[in-house]
Amino acid sequence: MDLAQEVERLRKIPMLSKVETSKLKLLAFTSQLLHYHDGEALFHLKDPADSVYLVMSGEVEILTESECGTLNSIVRGEGALIGEMAVISKTGRSATVRAKGGASVLKIEDDAFLQLLSGNPEVALDVMRQLSDKLAEAHQANEALQKQLRLGPTGE
Repeated sequence: MDLAQEVERLRKIPMLSKVETSKLKLLAFTSQLLHYHDGEALFHLKDPADSVYLVMSGEVEILTESECGTLNSIVRGEGALIGEMAVISKTGRSATVRAKGGASVLKIEDDAFLQLLSGNPEVALDVMRQLSDKLAEAHQANEALQKQLRLGPTGE
């Protein structure tokens, strides 16, 4: 895929739709478009956070394990940003992420991502909204799990 096509694909991602063409070209040029097969891992729990991933097509599955050993799975599709929390907080990965079916993702190095955020307030605001949504989703899942634990295995 050439640079112009890559820029047009990036422009279709809502978070990037208002970013200047020159900045999208730089992002496309400095990032890698990667293709993953079903079940192939993008990264694993506790891996260093050296990049974020933007899902360009297909789906990825985010796998976390609760303290009681339950495996939780969340699926994200086209346009989803993955791994931004670890990059922003400079911590290791909090989950394992793998392709569900097949997926194409744009791997954006941490420095390029942070530069994109600091130079584009509309992108930073969108990322904050996505993080808020993810936090609310995690809170709801935690509440449901707590309720399930209180009721016990029979639901009583």
